[in-house]
Amino acid sequence: MLDLKDIISKSDYIISFGSFLAADNVEIQKSIIEAIAKNSAEFIYMHPIDNIDLKVYYSQLIKYEVGSEEAVAALLLDTFVKESDSNVKSFVDDLDIGYISAESSAGEEEFEEAYERSLSKSNKTIILGRDIFTHERVENIIKILSVIRKYSDINIVCLDENNKNCINQMSNEILEEVEDLHSYNGTVIYRTYGEENTDFLIGSESFARIAKIANNDGIFINFSGNKIEKSFKIDKNLYGTIALCAMNNDDSNSLSKGYRYKQVKIEKVDA
Repeated sequence: MLDLKDIISKSDYIISFGSFLAADNVEIQKSIIEAIAKNSAEFIYMHPIDNIDLKVYYSQLIKYEVGSEEAVAALLLDTFVKESDSNVKSFVDDLDIGYISAESSAGEEEFEEAYERSLSKSNKTIILGRDIFTHERVENIIKILSVIRKYSDINIVCLDENNKNCINQMSNEILEEVEDLHSYNGTVIYRTYGEENTDFLIGSESFARIAKIANNDGIFINFSGNKIEKSFKIDKNLYGTIALCAMNNDDSNSLSKGYRYKQVKIEKVDA
């Protein structure tokens, strides 16, 4: 049986959905680059945070709103499933594509472009990242994605070892209505793992302006009764208003639980 890296390196069309690969899995990132070099693979990178390490490699960036993974999954279903059973057809017919596209900031024309890129390809893969499995609507998202696997020619693989077989194990295809999007405004952080140093919050100059902090400031991250001290670092390769917060796998505070994005309050240590 092919392992995950082999599956990806043999693909000629790849969608990465719900993973900031630079912080999640560098080996998978290398496999994607290998597929591009060997197979002239089309690579569609889908995430709220652009990945500077992949900018020269991806064919297309679909940047969606934090929290909108369920809506994005529905847009993928509408895009790639052309024939299905009556239940799935009814679900797709009831989708307000214009509304969920606007709410998720993922344009209909972007998905049309992604579909056009797939037409000449024969070995297609969607890579699911950890973001999907921490989302509160994960069960319905997985149902939607399992329908895509069943009724299209796209293989779906999971980066999260604990959920690698979830698509194959899903038997209930009764899809639920896509929930309205919860807005993440102000200062938002994204939990990352695998970093040797967890003392820093890494953000863009835009994030610093919104949080009213500067490079090298000592800060407190306030969330759900927890107050975590870190040092803030500006990364000029990051854009937007989401900061990267490295955490240990065994951290027990509320930042390390649930959905990887958190709307937080930032204050300077000496404020």
